[in-house]
Amino acid sequence: MIGLGIIIPVLPQLIMDLTGLTLASAALWGGALASLYAFMQFVCAPIVGNLSDRFGRRPVLLFSLAGFSLDYLIMGLAPVLWVLFIGRLLSGVFGATYTTAGAFIADVSPPEKRGANFGLIGAAFGLGFIIGPVIGGVLGEFDHRLPFFAAAGLGLANFIYGYFVLPETLTEENRRPFRVFNSSPFNALFQMRQFPIVFGLLGALALYQLGHTALPAVWAYYGIERYGWSNLEVGISLGVVGLAAAIVQGLLARKAIPALGAKRAALIGFAIAAVAYWGYALAPNTVAMYVIIVIGALAGIGGPALQGIMSNQVPGNMQGALSGATTSLASLMTVFGPGMMTFIFYFFSKQDAPVYFPGAPFALASLLTLLAVIIIARVIGRNEVMA
Repeated sequence: MIGLGIIIPVLPQLIMDLTGLTLASAALWGGALASLYAFMQFVCAPIVGNLSDRFGRRPVLLFSLAGFSLDYLIMGLAPVLWVLFIGRLLSGVFGATYTTAGAFIADVSPPEKRGANFGLIGAAFGLGFIIGPVIGGVLGEFDHRLPFFAAAGLGLANFIYGYFVLPETLTEENRRPFRVFNSSPFNALFQMRQFPIVFGLLGALALYQLGHTALPAVWAYYGIERYGWSNLEVGISLGVVGLAAAIVQGLLARKAIPALGAKRAALIGFAIAAVAYWGYALAPNTVAMYVIIVIGALAGIGGPALQGIMSNQVPGNMQGALSGATTSLASLMTVFGPGMMTFIFYFFSKQDAPVYFPGAPFALASLLTLLAVIIIARVIGRNEVMA
C-alpha cells in the first residue's frame, strides 16, 4: 500500500508530461488506467482466491509481491503512455493480493473477532497512505518518475520479508481442489447465491465501491484544480487520509464494532461516508477538506463490520472464495467507476463547462453510498444476522 500511495501524487503530472494534455483531459487517461487495473483485478481476484484455497496463502502472496515489484519498474521506465497501460495491466494481475490477505485473516480469526480483525487490513491501507503519498509527494518534487522506482524497491523488500517471515495459515483439511469454473469472476459471485445474506449485502457493497472510486480516481486532479495543490500538498492530504483511516480501522474499529454490533456499525459507517463525500464536493478551502477528512474517517468502521457479517455466513473452506468474490465485485465497480468519475470531473471542470462544479464526482459518490445504506438496512432487517 505504500507503493500504491507513492505514485498517486505524481501520476497526473506524468500523464501530462507524456501526452502534453491539460489537467482535465489528463484525468480521462488517468481514469482509463485505473479502469484497466481494476478489470485485471476483476478477472484475476477469484483465480488468486481459489488458488490460495488450494495451495495456501503464502506462495500466492509471495508470487504476487514479486510481480508487483516488476510492474513498478516498468512504469517508472515508461517512455510513452501505452507503456503505462502495460504496467497497469500487470499491476492488476499481481495486485489481487487483497483476496488472499482477507482469507489469511479469516484463517487465524475466530468468528466473533473477524469483523474487528478485518479492520487490520484497513489499517494497513491507512498506514500505506500515511507514508506512501507523502514520500511520493517529496520524491515527485525532484522527478516525477522517482516514486515508481522507490515503489519497485519496496515491493522487492516486501517479497524478501515475506519469504523469511510469513507463515502458512491454511490447514490441509481446509484446502479444496482448484477448479477453473469456480475461478470465473462471475461464477465467484454466483457461488455466493447459496448464502442469501451475503448475496444481498454484495449489492450494497457494489454501490459503495462504485462511489468510493471517486477518491482514488479524482482526488489528485480535484485538489490541483480546486485548491491549486502541488505534488507535495496532494501527498500530504492523502497522508492525513491514511493516518485518520489507520487510527479508525486499526484502533477504533476493534473497539467500536464489538460495542455497537456489526449491524449497527455497518449502517453508521456507511452513513458517515455518504455525508463525507458530500462534504468533499462542497468544501470551500483546504482547511475544510482536512476537517471533513478527519470526520469522514469514522466511516472506516463500516467496511470491516460488513465484511465480518458476510464472513460469518460462509464456511472455513470458502473464505478464499468469499474474498475473491468481494474483491472481484470491488474491481468490477472500479472498471466502470474511474472512467465515469473522471469524465464527470472533466465535464464539470473544463473551460466551457455548463456549470463549474469539479466536486460533482463526490456528490454522486454520496448518493450511491446512501443507497447502499438503505440496502444494508433492508437486508439485515429481514434476516437474523450475527452481530
